[in-house]
Amino acid sequence: MTKIWKLRSPSPYASSLAHETGITPLEAQLLINRGITDTSSAISFLNPRLSNLTDPMLLKDMDMAVEMIVDAVEKQEKIIIYGDYDADGITATALLVNFFSSFGVRVSYYVPHRLTEGYSLNPAAVEKMAGDGVGLIITVDCGTTNRKEIELVKKRGMKIVVTDHHQIPKDFEPLCPVINPHRSDSSFPFRSLAGVGLAFFLAIALRAALRDQGWFKDRTEPDLKHYLDLVALGTVADMVPLLEQNRILVKWGIERMKASRWPGVKAIQEIAVVNGPGVSPYDIAFRFAPRLNAPGRMGSAKMGIEVLTTADPVYAKDLAVQLNALNSERQSAEQSILEQIESRVSMEDIEDRRTLVIYGNGWHRGVLGIVASRLVEKYGRPTLVLDIQDGTAVGSGRSIEGFNLHRALERLGYLFERFGGHYHAVGFALDEANIEALDRGLEDLGQDALGEEDLIPKIEIDAQVLLADLTMQTLRHMEALSPHGSGNPEPIFCSHALEVLDSRVVGERHLKLKVRQEGSVLEAIGFGLSDRHSLQGQTINLAFTPEINEWQGYERIQLRIVDLELADQGS
Repeated sequence: MTKIWKLRSPSPYASSLAHETGITPLEAQLLINRGITDTSSAISFLNPRLSNLTDPMLLKDMDMAVEMIVDAVEKQEKIIIYGDYDADGITATALLVNFFSSFGVRVSYYVPHRLTEGYSLNPAAVEKMAGDGVGLIITVDCGTTNRKEIELVKKRGMKIVVTDHHQIPKDFEPLCPVINPHRSDSSFPFRSLAGVGLAFFLAIALRAALRDQGWFKDRTEPDLKHYLDLVALGTVADMVPLLEQNRILVKWGIERMKASRWPGVKAIQEIAVVNGPGVSPYDIAFRFAPRLNAPGRMGSAKMGIEVLTTADPVYAKDLAVQLNALNSERQSAEQSILEQIESRVSMEDIEDRRTLVIYGNGWHRGVLGIVASRLVEKYGRPTLVLDIQDGTAVGSGRSIEGFNLHRALERLGYLFERFGGHYHAVGFALDEANIEALDRGLEDLGQDALGEEDLIPKIEIDAQVLLADLTMQTLRHMEALSPHGSGNPEPIFCSHALEVLDSRVVGERHLKLKVRQEGSVLEAIGFGLSDRHSLQGQTINLAFTPEINEWQGYERIQLRIVDLELADQGS
């Protein structure tokens, strides 16, 4: 798909910011491009410290939650962590299970089956927990919208604390302690924590309260630094902005992952073939997270939690192997649905549409969201993918910039049995008879909100550079901006009039180039771009991310291709 290159204008303030902070003008420009324009913010960004984590007691209801949990701990009540089946929910559940277990508290967990129970609390699960003698339920990554289920929890004589980072509904009225940074009555200054981040802040507050109660006089006090790798895993996987509090948590969590105390983290790292001196957010997003998500997508998330809570390295390795197999199964299910869709949908068929609503029978519901993401990448349109069984359609949707998918579903709320999500991603269920109305309604909203240019993917270019500017020292300096991810993307540069000295296909699907500009020669790799390999002797413009590639102890600069075009095409 053709893409629009949007080159950012150089900021007149980059030189002064560089001078005030001691960084290079290029680093300063990159910070400004990410909305970091003043000296104190830049220094804080470049030096993320655990001591700069915000006081968890600023979260609304944290005091009530801590009091309720400490009371349950002292009374030796049975505590259950009720989580979600994605990587964020799995890591949040594992974190609190490991935390309570570390000082002898009786704790277990419950994660609903994705295909038979669906997301969040449900009445059957509440009844089961009541029958098992649970005294206190702590939700992670869910619970804000479960008014009826919370009423049932209280009716059955149990207590409940909700920790959740999803949007607050319009009719929200807390019936128990609800720790959610999106609450309008919360004074916590950062709204974008992942579910596992909230679980970590709860652990901080609980440890302090238990310490004050003298709980650790004859018990080992948990070192919360050991939990930061779990926080990093869930935070990156959930694609929340890696800024402010999240940046601190992920920066130190990735550092902790190098010597993780959790056998399961080490086992997944091994099975995912994460090599090199350290783990990157890319490794987490594309190697760790899919394997943690796989059991929840294919059915039960239990295996994902077990691998992160076991202390047995042999069992952890066995679980990692099973996770790997489930991930392969997930990939096959995803590919099967995509092939069915692509056999009946083409760009020509949809060129006049602004949105896509695609449905089938017997599709695996656990992978519909991934399929929707792939279709958005290919066709550049907000997309809903639905599976129909027994007259009910269950679906997932993904969107593009400029179209708030959750708000669109709110406008069409009368069609749904249930729905939820946020700007870019939604899940929902509706009667099969309402699918055509959903298709028409969503398309009408898309026609109103999106122009033709909105459907063309855009690449934000940080700066235009010469190949000669890309020295090892320059790239070392830019490492201070990591970890990269949502809200803090990897730098993307462009360089014009590059002569292609060599062009070939590697690994069947990837493009390998050798390019020259005014005497400087570098290699470039384009993943999945093998269809564009006939470039030898051509002159091209290149959009890329520079990186240091290490192989057998030798380091060299490599350009990871984001996009390319023939030089006479312009950008």
